[in-house]
Amino acid sequence: MTKISERLYGLDHLRAAAILLVLMFHYRAFNHPDWIDSIGRFGWTGVDLFFVLSGFLISGQLFSEIEDQGKINLKAFYIKRFFRIVPAYFFTIFLYFSFPFFRERESLSPLWKFLTFTQNYGLDVISAGTFSHAWSLCIEEQFYLILPLLLLMIMPSTLFRYFIVLIIAFIGVSVAARLMVWNALMAGADTASSDFWKLWYMKIYYPTHTRLDGLGTGVLTGYLMQYSAAFKKMVNNNGNGLFFLGIILLGVSFRVCNEQASETASIFGFTMVALSYGIIVMAAVSESSFLYKTKSYATSQLASLSYAVYLSHKGIIHMVQEGLGYFKLETSDNISLMICLFACILGGLFYRFLIEKPFSIIKIKVLKKIVSYPPFSG
Repeated sequence: MTKISERLYGLDHLRAAAILLVLMFHYRAFNHPDWIDSIGRFGWTGVDLFFVLSGFLISGQLFSEIEDQGKINLKAFYIKRFFRIVPAYFFTIFLYFSFPFFRERESLSPLWKFLTFTQNYGLDVISAGTFSHAWSLCIEEQFYLILPLLLLMIMPSTLFRYFIVLIIAFIGVSVAARLMVWNALMAGADTASSDFWKLWYMKIYYPTHTRLDGLGTGVLTGYLMQYSAAFKKMVNNNGNGLFFLGIILLGVSFRVCNEQASETASIFGFTMVALSYGIIVMAAVSESSFLYKTKSYATSQLASLSYAVYLSHKGIIHMVQEGLGYFKLETSDNISLMICLFACILGGLFYRFLIEKPFSIIKIKVLKKIVSYPPFSG
């Protein structure tokens, strides 16, 4: 498998695309040009792309460590995840709870839910929708906690040989869970009512057990790339074909998810989107793909800022539009959109130099004390 420590430019392109999708989707909640509604309506899938990327990268790192070391260094893994995720996240929580003008909406979930990464369960986005986008980070943190423990449990047993079946079963659990929730709570409900959307988000969109499709697809891809020579060869020989196949399937998925909260989209749409992005991720790491071969400074920089931008963008857009409104300037045209996006990039740079880089230095110092081999990236 390609070493994870190598720079995979194809994945940078996808990270950049993912954060742009999310920005366009969330920008619809603010004053915006009319075209944002049509362009950004499928932007929610940017989170699914992030899930697939995380599943692929994190599992790939773990599988490589298993192959190289015959074990997983849990302490090193969790230290890396802590310093990558927590400082910037806790700083954002500090902003939201200490400075009300940063809040894009009024009500926040309880602080303990943010601190314990459990906000995605019971999240009432209608009444407590401020910093609601942290729900996806909660799922990723739960994934980071559980995956290495699961691998340690099954490595010594024959279950590891059937890991593909296990991951497919996990994805099937999400589909079955959404089906049961739909039949029990959503069938026949008025899709135009706020109560329907509150329940749909709370019971179908946000919970971890209903959103395992993307992470599972990424883990499955990482496993096959590590342990199946035939699969890896197929991927490396058919990069561009996989990309166009993924795009076609993504178009079909968007058609199925045209009404995001319809029965078909709610039950099967997330799986279709995840599989589509999974194929595109395969293309991005294929040595024959134009994604793999093309280096872009813009996408690599945007990819490196994506986490910080994801955390802060709603608060920054809110403050910029409030400032423009204060000076009687237009807030719903293309110029204000560009100002907001530029401000989000500046916010990402602020996080990089004042939070992420200093804590990265601390992370390296801590890791040097506990590991005798070079840590993998991330």
